Amino acid sequence: MKYRFIGTEPATRRKVSVLALGAMLFGSRTDEKTSFAVLDRYAEAGGTFVDTSDNYAFWEDGSQGGQSEELLGRWRRSRGVGDEIVIATKVGARPLAPGTSFTDNPEGLSAKVIRESAERSRDRLGVDRIDLLYAHIEDRAVPLQETVEGFAALVAEGTVGLLGVSNHAVWRVERARALAAAAGLPGYEVLQYQHSHLRPRTDVPSELFPHGSLGGADAQLRDYLHAEPELTLVAYSPLLAGAYTRADKPLPADYDHPGTPARLAVLREVARETGAGVNQVVLAWQLGGDLPVIPLAGASSAAQLDENLAAVELELTDEQRARLDAAH
Repeated sequence: MKYRFIGTEPATRRKVSVLALGAMLFGSRTDEKTSFAVLDRYAEAGGTFVDTSDNYAFWEDGSQGGQSEELLGRWRRSRGVGDEIVIATKVGARPLAPGTSFTDNPEGLSAKVIRESAERSRDRLGVDRIDLLYAHIEDRAVPLQETVEGFAALVAEGTVGLLGVSNHAVWRVERARALAAAAGLPGYEVLQYQHSHLRPRTDVPSELFPHGSLGGADAQLRDYLHAEPELTLVAYSPLLAGAYTRADKPLPADYDHPGTPARLAVLREVARETGAGVNQVVLAWQLGGDLPVIPLAGASSAAQLDENLAAVELELTDEQRARLDAAH
């Protein structure tokens, strides 16, 4: 395993494995025995960065979520896991009632919700401090200053370490960070967005993003990260839920555009040259690029996890990287 630091302040920065493990479906679609086996294998291989949310996975059973955090808490207790495993979780998108969703009934990002939701997450995880807490989705009904101060208060109290943000417009991220800096408060340091080698269309509206997607690492976000090298990008769904390699998992509709075949072709060429799988090439490309990324990949079996872990040691040549970057 390889490692890197996230965060800048000595009191809160953490050393984490360069490949993060997504626990979204642990405790729901992925049963406890399998989830524990994957977590055990990840820790055995030196993995130290596990990602969840307070709303995972509400859509599996019409609940409000929390199953993933609860399972991670049981795993921690049964294995005697301490702070050597960095656990990141999120608030803001938990449905307020069973049978609803984050698009029509989210908890939001008021100071009160941030405090109460973080406390419940700590209880489910069985931790005194959340290593990294994200604002999961935007809440434009609450003044941004209130959200910034709500998160910062938890850091000041020592119940949260690092702060992160996901699925926000770049201008909102920058405004929140500017408000925090002006007030001498901790701000977002880890940005979690969907990012893979294939590039989706971003102009397609949805219920969550009526003007087009704000949840992907588009050109604007990547440019922002190049300009702010102290920030970290965590890339969720880097393997597109298996769509690169599984015939039963077609690419999402927003990847149906003329640039996709060219980038797929180069991926397959490099996979043949290296003897690695396409998924491994995607992860290795993210890990070693000029904008280093922490891929966040889930796994539903230890074998699937091992395939992902092998990408950490896959070295792509400069020429291969250039071809992967340039394809369009």
